[in-house]
Amino acid sequence: MIPYKNDAFAKYLIVGIFLLIWINDSFAYLVGKSIGRTKLFPAVSPKKTWEGTIGGLVFTMGAAYLMARYEPILNPLQWLIMAAVIVIAGSFGDLVESKLKRSAGVKDSGAILPGHGGMLDRLDSLIFAAPFAYLTLNIFTYVS
Repeated sequence: MIPYKNDAFAKYLIVGIFLLIWINDSFAYLVGKSIGRTKLFPAVSPKKTWEGTIGGLVFTMGAAYLMARYEPILNPLQWLIMAAVIVIAGSFGDLVESKLKRSAGVKDSGAILPGHGGMLDRLDSLIFAAPFAYLTLNIFTYVS
């Protein structure tokens, strides 16, 4: 239901949500790898840092601002709120998936992408962020 806004197909909306998820994941990794020092939740995911999380948020908010300039389906404030929701839900999804893997005693959730944590690790942010993105879009529809 995400690509539908006001009963019309909004192809750039779903692409924008995917881009925000991927930008957050990518830049959280890059910033955390380069300047990360303070561990976010070492018992669950020892490599995730606060610096990476904040870096992902900053770059995702920047991307949301750019999307607002070129895709008017949401106004700029709505794009920024959507980005914040995606960052929070996506980061939570990463941590939950890491906890599940630790509880099961496995490093990778599958063999399709060895060394990358498996397919679940590539999709954990999406699994958590998509329902919250949908909820946020519904809130925008009924509050606006």
